[in-house]
Amino acid sequence: MRVYIPATWPMLRKLVANERLDPVGGTAFALTPKLRESYTVGDDDELEYAAMSEAARASLRLLSVEFGLGEDSTPARRIVVAADLDDIALRPDLDDGAVRIRGPVELSSIAAVHVDTADAEFAVRQAAGVIDAADLGDLDAEFLIGEAEDHELAWYDPGEVAFLVELG
Repeated sequence: MRVYIPATWPMLRKLVANERLDPVGGTAFALTPKLRESYTVGDDDELEYAAMSEAARASLRLLSVEFGLGEDSTPARRIVVAADLDDIALRPDLDDGAVRIRGPVELSSIAAVHVDTADAEFAVRQAAGVIDAADLGDLDAEFLIGEAEDHELAWYDPGEVAFLVELG
């Protein structure tokens, strides 16, 4: 199953160094039966995009924590790692597309890495600062989240990630 794993720049650096990704809490997103049921229309590609979008929003939450810990040098870019895995469990206690990954994700299982471009950094940094307020219904915060989500993530082949990290 294709899963979308929220990540941050430091996690990407570790992926390059260790050739494996350790998802925070084992959390990822996928086209689950519950996600499919929550949409009245949409083909598999559109629903996969919805799962990836949930992972991108979760990446904002991870960035919020890093910035809150004083890691201001972390690039303000949402990162989603797409991987093909078999050993996952559904998470009905979380969002419709949430799944749990058991263990680290090996580089050989990664299909693509999606990363914000530099022009999204201002919007992403603002969004990361208000993600909790948006989750609690603050409309101004939700507007800032929307500003970040208006930026499309760039696609990278797993073989390009080392160069991306080096340039970043």
